Amino acid sequence: MSVKIVSDSSSDTLSIEGVDYTTVPLHIIVGEEDFVDDENVNVLAMQAAIDKFGGPTSTSCPSPHDWIQAFGDADDVFCVTITSGLSGSCASAETAKRMHESDHPGRHVYVVDSLSTGPELTLIIEKIRDLLLEGIPAAEVYEQVKEYQKRTHLLYALGSVSNLANNGRVNPLVAKGLGLLGIRIIGTASEEGTLQILDKARGDKKTVKTILEHMIAMGYNGGKVSIAHNANLDCAYGMAKAIQDSFGYTVTDVHQTRALDSYYAEQNSILVGFETE
Repeated sequence: MSVKIVSDSSSDTLSIEGVDYTTVPLHIIVGEEDFVDDENVNVLAMQAAIDKFGGPTSTSCPSPHDWIQAFGDADDVFCVTITSGLSGSCASAETAKRMHESDHPGRHVYVVDSLSTGPELTLIIEKIRDLLLEGIPAAEVYEQVKEYQKRTHLLYALGSVSNLANNGRVNPLVAKGLGLLGIRIIGTASEEGTLQILDKARGDKKTVKTILEHMIAMGYNGGKVSIAHNANLDCAYGMAKAIQDSFGYTVTDVHQTRALDSYYAEQNSILVGFETE
């Protein structure tokens, strides 16, 4: 039986060792420009286009056809999506699942709504990979991953919320005020997969300290961590060092966000995905 893992591009993960894996791009629409979040996207050009355009921008999710193309000929497919609380990607994947299974009796598509984005998706994808490499049947892997999601979390510090405000997810007056004050919003992905604001911080040191405090409050005790950043490598490395100093865990996955996550987690933002026990 052949198995494949497919995620949308909110995972920021273009490849993963040990399994057949691919991504399906989301799109960032800036005026008449369409930035396709694939391996060729120029994130800096996208951000410059957004700044120059000045008007409302938007994103679009993969179509069911896009998902089906990515499924290929695999007997079992794990399809991991950005939270259904912020995007139609999961609903599109569910439609693709029904179409694909109807056209190919005997094949199975397991749709995993991450209820999150970025580095938490990375943890979920790697967990699926690890369980498959242990030889566990796909149906059982799916059940174990649903249980695993109860122990994965996302915390983020947003350098700006302008794009979120333009998309109606944050009050524009709040966004303007935070930008003028240089304050970052500290938040998490709620149980429903929506944005949940927890705190505020100014500067990298305070950001790292505040995120670590919330990690501990959520039950972190040295589990696996993945960190993504948007043009803020110093803060990301500072976060990794704080985790190592406090818990002895060495963070090996620190990476730049790609287009979709850079759109919502604007410059100077960081996102931290982590496991609890």
